[in-house]
Amino acid sequence: MKQRLLVMNGQRLVQNEREGQWATEKVEKAAGVKPGIYNIFLAAVADKAKAHEGIVVHVDQDHLYQQTGKGFVRHALADFNKVPDIGIHISVKYASGAAETAQVTASRRMKHGIS
Repeated sequence: MKQRLLVMNGQRLVQNEREGQWATEKVEKAAGVKPGIYNIFLAAVADKAKAHEGIVVHVDQDHLYQQTGKGFVRHALADFNKVPDIGIHISVKYASGAAETAQVTASRRMKHGIS
């Protein structure tokens, strides 16, 4: 099943594709996610050998979706002791199979040219 986020007017719409049409399943506050269309169905499985930095755009019952640059990474929710909030810019790295997160500061994002 294809899933995407549509963020506009301060709302985050979770949509699933059914028979070629997008149907809204859930509406939530945008929670700091910038307006746009996020095709999270294109998310790659997180490589546990490297760190992933970006904004958490969606969390469902099985996965955490993180926007990293222009693409998306999907982390297994079971790998997190505490699930990060949506809209937070974090770095995720793995140690002994568990995800460790650290919030990325604004100054560090500016240093690397990340908004």
